[in-house]
Amino acid sequence: MKPVRLDRNQPPGRFYRGGARIAEFRGVPAQGEFDPEDWVGSTTEVTGEPGLGLSTLPDGRLLRDAVAADPVAWLGAEHVAEFGDSTEVLTKLLDAGERLPVHIHPSREFSAEHLGLTHGKAEAWISLSDGDAHIGFLPEVTHEQVLPLLAAGETAPVLALMHTLTVQAGDVVYCPPGIPHAIGGGSFMVEVQEPADLSIFLEWKDFPLPGGAGGHLGLDDETAAGAVAAGIEREMVEQFVTAGRGTTGDLLAGVDAPFRVDRVRAGDEIEAGFAVLIVMAGNGAAMNQDFEQIVLEQGSTFVVPYAWGAVAIDGEADLEVIVARPPAPA
Repeated sequence: MKPVRLDRNQPPGRFYRGGARIAEFRGVPAQGEFDPEDWVGSTTEVTGEPGLGLSTLPDGRLLRDAVAADPVAWLGAEHVAEFGDSTEVLTKLLDAGERLPVHIHPSREFSAEHLGLTHGKAEAWISLSDGDAHIGFLPEVTHEQVLPLLAAGETAPVLALMHTLTVQAGDVVYCPPGIPHAIGGGSFMVEVQEPADLSIFLEWKDFPLPGGAGGHLGLDDETAAGAVAAGIEREMVEQFVTAGRGTTGDLLAGVDAPFRVDRVRAGDEIEAGFAVLIVMAGNGAAMNQDFEQIVLEQGSTFVVPYAWGAVAIDGEADLEVIVARPPAPA
């Protein structure tokens, strides 16, 4: 079983604009104005739209079905023993042609109690451009203030109560579940997250989004507000930045993330396991212990099965590959 090079997988008709830089990065023609996300190596569906978001292999099979048919080859026996046939990770290219609305993603505990689901949605952003984001409420914001803000869905009151974080290309930001956030317009990034499409919107009146339960995963306002974290100190916001442009290896050091993200270059190695590769810059090759190779070119994306074994990276001095993986089995 060999790694598979993946074509773009951009669910159409999202609620915000973008997508042109994904096309430029991949070297393909642009699609629609509202195609701002490329779901890479995805076994996750867009909420409420069965089948949408799932990655298709070149032979026509869904990656989800291929993994389910041979989970040990794709994921490894230890992974399957702990997580079943879930890949435990979803990776996206995200081109925010406009600012996203303020929203949160629920935790696993909240999802289990109120949604009957096994995953929440922690996420990490690997910035490919300079940009900014609103992230976290200011320290003075209390839990009692969250419900009226969420119910009103208006822009100005919410943004005025949030921290602003400026990032540079190469920075990595970890956003835990429950933390309100809004990625700034013009941001281009790789987003790695838990394998779920779960959002609760605190800002919806100025976007093509429903209010009430329609924008809160079917939950009433009071229950949805319970998933939202109150104010946090600026020091915590600064700690969400876990790595910079020069960081190689683990990009999420110091946080308890439910997935792994690494930046690798020529000369680095990746242990055997399911992985999504996104070639950010340069050209090179990945080779396993049987000397089988795949060619790495800027803009290309791959899904690598456990059965291919440990991987050695070789190539030009500027070669840079983002590697998204599930958590290591206990």
